[in-house]
Amino acid sequence: MLEARQTMDAPTTTSAGNGTSEGTDGGGWFTPRTSPPSPGADQEPEGNRLAALRPVGRSQEPPKGSQQNREGTVRERIQTSADLPPSAPPSPQPAPPAAEHASEHSVFDTRVPVQRGGADAAASPDAVLIRRTMDEVGPVADKVTSYFYALLFVQHPELRSMFPPAMDAQRDRLLKALLTAAEHIDNAPVLVDYLQNLGRGHRKYGTQAEHYPAVGECLIGALSRYAKASWSGETEAAWVRAYTTISQVMIDAAAADELRAPPWWLAEVVSHDLRTSDTAVITVRPNQPYPFLAGQYTSLETPWWPRIWRHYSFASAPRSDGLLSFHVKAISAGWVSNSLVHRARPGDVLRLGPPAGAMTVDHTSDSGLLCLGGGTGIAPIKAIVEDVAEHGRHRPVEVFYGARTGQDLYDLDTLLRLQQSNSWLEVRPVVDRHGLLQLPDAIRDHGPWNGYDAYLSGPPGMIRSGVDALKGAGVPSDRIRHDSVEELVAAGD
Repeated sequence: MLEARQTMDAPTTTSAGNGTSEGTDGGGWFTPRTSPPSPGADQEPEGNRLAALRPVGRSQEPPKGSQQNREGTVRERIQTSADLPPSAPPSPQPAPPAAEHASEHSVFDTRVPVQRGGADAAASPDAVLIRRTMDEVGPVADKVTSYFYALLFVQHPELRSMFPPAMDAQRDRLLKALLTAAEHIDNAPVLVDYLQNLGRGHRKYGTQAEHYPAVGECLIGALSRYAKASWSGETEAAWVRAYTTISQVMIDAAAADELRAPPWWLAEVVSHDLRTSDTAVITVRPNQPYPFLAGQYTSLETPWWPRIWRHYSFASAPRSDGLLSFHVKAISAGWVSNSLVHRARPGDVLRLGPPAGAMTVDHTSDSGLLCLGGGTGIAPIKAIVEDVAEHGRHRPVEVFYGARTGQDLYDLDTLLRLQQSNSWLEVRPVVDRHGLLQLPDAIRDHGPWNGYDAYLSGPPGMIRSGVDALKGAGVPSDRIRHDSVEELVAAGD
C-alpha cells in the first residue's frame, strides 16, 4: 500500500544472497556481540541498557593530527563503549518529559514517530550534543549525505554492490534512519522497538554484524566534516556511544530473529486484478508460511528492480490458504509501483521482507473501532475489519472510505458485502475531488467517538487532517493509531 515506509527500512547491504554476504573488515572500530542473549540470561531490559551507555563523565578532546589519528581515537572510544556491561548503572539524568506534543522535525528528523519534549535541559548530555550537531548539519543535509556515501564506497568499495545501482531515490535513507535514531536516543521504549524492527528488516539485505563498523566510521566522518562549529571530542564521543548502542540493538534483534524466521520469503503472483487504470489488487503465494497480523505491512522487491524495496500493507487478515493480497497504485516515476501495476503477471516471483507495524487490533478490548482509509490506504482497514469478524466479537466498527473520485472507491463493493454480513459494521464512502479534505468533516458530522479506538491509513495529508479531526472530536492521542506521517512524506517511489 504505502511505498513511503522505505525510509525506516533503508538498505545497508546486498539482497543478492539468501541472508549471506561477503564480510567486511571492521578495522577494530568495535567488536559487536553477534549472538542473541541467552533466553535465561540475567540481563537488564533494553531501556536500561540504553541508559547505561550514556556518558558517565566528560570526554577529553582528541589529539590534533591526521585523519588517521582521529579515526583511531574513534575506534578506541567505540571499543570502550561496546565493552560496557549491559547491567552498568545508568548515570543520573533528568527524566525525559512526557510525550504530549509533536516533535519539531529537522531535515533529518523524519523517521521515528516519537515525541521530543521541550528544552534541551531535560535531555541527557549526549542527546543535547547530538541535537546540536543535527541543527548544524540540517541546512547542508544533501552535502552530508553525499559525503557519507562517498566515504562509504571509497573506504569500503565491496559495499557498493550491496546498494541499488541508481541511488537517487535511496541515497539518503540509511543516513536519515541512523541520524533520527541517534537524535531520539533518550526515548528508549519507542527507540528500541524501532531499532529492533529495523534490525530484523535488514536481514533481507544480507546485513551482517561486521558491516556496522564501516557505516559508523563513515557517519562520524561525514558529521565531523560538516558540523565543525559544534564538533568536539565530547560531541564525537556522544555520537560514538549513540551509534554503538543503536547498532548493538539492531544486531541483537537480527540474531534473535534468525533463530525463528528466514531473511525473506519468495512469493509467486497468483492473481493480478486491475481495478482502475492505475490501481491493482495483487495476490501472492509465499513459498513457506508467512506469519503476520491484520493491519501490518511488509517490504516487497520485484525482479525488475533488484535491491529496491517498497512497503505495502496486507489487504486481508491471515487466510487459511496462506495467500497474501496487496493494493498497489502506480504513482508518477514509481519504479516498483508501476512494475507491479502494469508489468506483473501470474507466475512472476516477488520477494517479501518480514512483517512490521503496530496498527493492529487489541482483541481483549470491547471498544469500538473508527477506521479511516484513503485511497489504497483502505487495504489495512479491510484487513482489520476481517480480523474483527473472524474473532467473533460484536464490537461496533465504523469505516470511512475516502477517495478523490467515485472511481477511486475501487474496493467499495467488498466492504459493502462485509457490511451485509456483519450488523456491527458501518461503511461510509466519502468522495472529495479536492484532496480528501471532506473526510475529516465526515468524522465530525457523525460520532460522538468517545470509547472508540481510531485507525488511519492513507496519504499524509489525510492522516494529518484526520488526526486533528479525531482529537477535536475528543479521541485521546493514545487511542489513535496510524503509520508515521513523517515516513509517508518521505515517499520516494
